[in-house]
Amino acid sequence: MEFHHIPIMADEVLELLDIKKDGTYFDGTLGGAGHSSLILQKLGENGRLVGIDQDEDAIEAASKRLDPGRKMRFSEGRAVIEKNEGADGRVTIVKSNYENIKIIAKELGIAKADGILLDLGVSSHQFDDAERGFSYQNDAPLDMRMDKDAKISAYDIVNTYSEEELSKVLFHYGEEKFARSIAARIVSARLRGPIETTSELVDIVKASMPASAGRKKGHPARKTFQALRIECNRELDVLKNTLDDMIELLGPGGRLCIITFHSLEDRIVKKHFKEAEDPCICPPDFPVCTCGRKPKGKIITRKPVVPSEEEVETNARSRSAKLRVFEKTMEESSE
Repeated sequence: MEFHHIPIMADEVLELLDIKKDGTYFDGTLGGAGHSSLILQKLGENGRLVGIDQDEDAIEAASKRLDPGRKMRFSEGRAVIEKNEGADGRVTIVKSNYENIKIIAKELGIAKADGILLDLGVSSHQFDDAERGFSYQNDAPLDMRMDKDAKISAYDIVNTYSEEELSKVLFHYGEEKFARSIAARIVSARLRGPIETTSELVDIVKASMPASAGRKKGHPARKTFQALRIECNRELDVLKNTLDDMIELLGPGGRLCIITFHSLEDRIVKKHFKEAEDPCICPPDFPVCTCGRKPKGKIITRKPVVPSEEEVETNARSRSAKLRVFEKTMEESSE
């Protein structure tokens, strides 16, 4: 299947990244290089673009689109850089998770970045490729790994987590109010044998809900699949644990642009940006700050940027997207 990547809010991203001709930019969720190909068009001969993705299919598609001069992979804990002398020397593509962005920058000799972009969530290709197991619309093996080499899949979660663990995952990551009922039925069903396919799981979820739930907006299994995907790929933990690293990597005036697709992600980004802008923990009645915590920068988007009605009409998957942008403080970065 060909890897298509329709960049969400492309014009808004390019404007808010405030791309400098000779700047250095990271795309932490490269995908099919939809955004990266547009960033590259704005870079001069001394510009630099680093694309990171953990999905081998995305790496292959993006490489064809961007024709990178360098590729990086990690072997036995060490970075291995492969050079393509005839290709675009401004571009490096790395197979990894963006949680390793500091390590990647160090290996490439990059001290500071002018911009970092994250377009979170699952790509259209991953949803549409039935064999990846991301979609509740197709019958496929339970998988949901963005990195096919990852050890834990949705199959392992569904078939090995305790009832209590499953219930917590479904409730916290899927905000599923029938989490306890679904978890109990999963555990009961797997006593007869492992739950192996997406269709089996969908049937279990449907059977766990009252009939009225099936008549409500949205597929009954949507929240369960979201929760399992997030748990399988550690999506929220990776985001939460890497935000500081990305802000630290930014140079003076550099910008971090993040597109989220559900409230859990957006909440993390919003909270972290606020704390980075105003980190003071002194009591409100203190006349002066004594904690010594300094702002790391400022929030550019007081309210999240959302897709236009026209974009939602042409790309329905953009409907829930929100873009937030943080700019690194000039003074803090120049110390």
